[in-house]
This record gives sequence, structure tokens and C-alpha cells, in this order.
Amino acid sequence: MDQLKLDNQICFPVYAASRLIIREYQPHLDKLGITYPQYLVLLVLWEEDGISVNDIAHKLILNTNTVTPLLKRMETLGLVSRIRSEEDERRVILTLTAKGSAMKSEAAHIPFSLMADISPDALKMEELVAMKIKLEEWIGFLKKKSEKEL
Repeated sequence: MDQLKLDNQICFPVYAASRLIIREYQPHLDKLGITYPQYLVLLVLWEEDGISVNDIAHKLILNTNTVTPLLKRMETLGLVSRIRSEEDERRVILTLTAKGSAMKSEAAHIPFSLMADISPDALKMEELVAMKIKLEEWIGFLKKKSEKEL
């Protein structure tokens, strides 16, 4: 039953790395008063403001019933506005407020700070980029597989 040993699982190092990376983000996000999932939503909106809740959920690989309470909290914080689409009232469009837009410049240092905080000797930039590309390929495969099963 070696397949059931924790050390033999691919999922555990991915999970552990994710949790530890998010922990590294936390001090930076605490200064902004946001959580990591809220930061991800802001990253999406800083790239493309005025998109639907469904589009955000799709980009973040989350269910809309997970994203909706998160967006409501962000609206309460004054970071986003949720507006019903004029073309289709079932669609809710999310836009950044002035506060949410301004937070982009406050957050711009975070990726650089993280790279400086995480030991530069641990991985070279080329290795990180290659790992990111490989993970994106794997995620794409898993997304397609799960969409087929629905």
C-alpha cells in the first residue's frame, strides 16, 4: 500500500507549497486589509475591469456560490461594485471602485517583495517560470477533464 503513503502523493507537495506561499503573502495583504482570495479577485479586475461574476469564478477556478460571498465582502469594504447587466439581468458585473483601483499601486510591490523574501538561492527565476508553465499545463488538463465530467 505504498500508494497511500503521504510521501508518495503528488497532491501533498502542491497543497503544502500553496499554503506556505499564501502564508508569505499574508503580511503584505494584512497591510492592505484584504485576504488572499480577495487579492486574486483584484488581480483579475486590475487586468480587466467590468467583468461578470461568472467570468471571475471561471478565471479563479471557483464556483459562483464560493465567489459571491467573497464579492459581497469586497463590496462592503468599498473595493468593488456589483451591478446587474442591462443586457441580461441574471448576469452580475463587477467593477472596481476608486479605492479598489488605487489599491493596485499599493500592491505593486508584493510580487517583488515575495521573491526577495523567499530565498533567492532556493530556485532560480528560470526554474520558477518553468514550474509555473508546467503547473498551468497540468491545471489546463485537469480543468478540461472536470468540464467533460459535468
